[in-house]
Order: sequence, then structure tokens, then C-alpha cells
Amino acid sequence: MSIKISGAPCCWGVDNPKNPYLPPWERVLNEAAEAGFKGIELGPYGYIPMDIERVKAELSKNELTIIAGTIFDDLVSESNLENLLHQVDDICSLITKLPSTPQEKGQKFPTPYLTIMDWGHDGRDYYAGHPDKAVRLSEENWNQMMKHIRLISERAWKKYGVRPVIHPHAGGYIEFEDEINKLIGDLPYETAGLCLDTGHLYYSKMDPVEWLRKCVDRLDYIHFKDIDLTIYNQVMGERIRFFDACSIGVMCPIGQGVIDYDSIHQLLMEINYHGYITIEQERDPRNAGTSLHDVKQSIDYLISVGY
Repeated sequence: MSIKISGAPCCWGVDNPKNPYLPPWERVLNEAAEAGFKGIELGPYGYIPMDIERVKAELSKNELTIIAGTIFDDLVSESNLENLLHQVDDICSLITKLPSTPQEKGQKFPTPYLTIMDWGHDGRDYYAGHPDKAVRLSEENWNQMMKHIRLISERAWKKYGVRPVIHPHAGGYIEFEDEINKLIGDLPYETAGLCLDTGHLYYSKMDPVEWLRKCVDRLDYIHFKDIDLTIYNQVMGERIRFFDACSIGVMCPIGQGVIDYDSIHQLLMEINYHGYITIEQERDPRNAGTSLHDVKQSIDYLISVGY
């Protein structure tokens, strides 16, 4: 088993590029390197500038590579399709020209990936983590979302050679068990793989070990998070948006929450997983002063238990 640990700007509170409190992207790269990461995700579209030479210089200075770019947007609305395809072109034309990392032996597809997440629907955001309350898409709207995902994925792969991976995300229209199963049935693995996130799985009432095992044939990439059970139980009793829950600390450093990373490590050895795992800990960017400390704790914990 050859696993490399990487990071993401969301550990510094970077989820909405329009948030006025975001830390400078240069600081994020610097602290990511200081924490011990060798690779990092690009973060949400619009955060790190589409300036190849400038970004390349900062990555090289910090000895970092780019592991993935991200589309985090409304995948359902037909009116947003042109914007989505424009993002594919911008993101893929950037990440394919930035410092990359060698493909690990046994890794299914080389980095960088294009991680694709549905987001931006109030009707689902307030019911993140509640499979019994959240309204599902109609068959027509689901099929339209699948069409958009296929177009995004085919553009990334055929035009740029970037492997697309679909990330079920709390608060989006691909979140719960029934929706992941439907996605797997509707989207061939040749079109896109899966990026499963331990924190989102748990948040949305699924067992991360069970789902990583179940999806092994589709699994190209993994995100690691941990959840503070006390805060999780609190927010499950409130009407609250997903990132508002994150801003009060529902995500915590890995090893300090409820998710069993010993069992996950054992499973990854059993399924012979190779490649990248990205640590994430969403937060309010106004609390990014503790990001370096928290990220370092997560890395140190994972190393201590054999990763």
C-alpha cells in the first residue's frame, strides 16, 4: 500500500471564493508546506488565480504539487451548463501545467484529478445529514444532472487527460445512500470515478468503512475528515446550513473525532489502495489562525497509526 497524504484550502476556511475573510492563497500554500504536505488541491474555482506562471512559482517555492482542481457548483440547472464547461476549461488548462506528482505504483489514474461536487441549493443545504427529510430530485432533473456530469467528465478527460471524480457532498443533490447508488448505476466508471469523503459519509448517516469497501471498484481518490460528535449531535437537532455547522466546529482534527481511522487503515490495506488521500477540515476562515496547528495534528495522528 502506497498512500500519500495531501491537503486542501478548505482547512483554512476556503470554500466560498467570495468570502471576504479568506486568507491569502500564498499563505495557504506556505502553511501547507510548513505542515508537511507535498501536494495540495487547487480549492474552489476563483480562489487561486488562473495565472500559470505565478501559481507555478509559489508551488515550486513551497515544494508542492497540485493534486486536484474542483468544480463545486450547481450541477442540475441547464442554465448553468455553459458556466460549468467554462470552469472545466479554466481549471484543467491550469492544473495540467502546474507541478505534478509521479503516479504511484498501483494508482488507478495519475493526478491531478477534477473533483466534481453538486452545490448551491437551499432546499438541500438546510437538510444536510438528514436522509429522511431531504427532498430528492425528480427523475427529469436527476437525468439532467447526470447529462451535465457526463459532459463535464468527457471534456476533462478527452480534451485535457484529467480524470474526473464525483464527490458526494453534504448539502448537495448527491449526498445520501440512495443517491450514491443511483449515481453508480447511471454513470459508467469509464466516464468518472468516485472520490469518497469519510466526513461527508458519516455526516450523511453512512459508515465510511462500509462505503469505502462497497465502492472499491469505483474508488479513485479519498478525502479524510473527522467529526466532533458532540457538535454533530447538536447541529442534527437544528435547522442549519452545512457550512454554518462547519463554522461552529463540527469538523475537527483527524484522530480527535468519532471516525475510526484504525479500521479505515486496515480496510485500505485489505483493498490495496494506492495513491492520494487529502485531509480536509472545513471551518470559518476567520478561524484560520489555528489551521496550521490543526492540520499538523491531523498529519501527525495519521502517521502515528501507520499511514
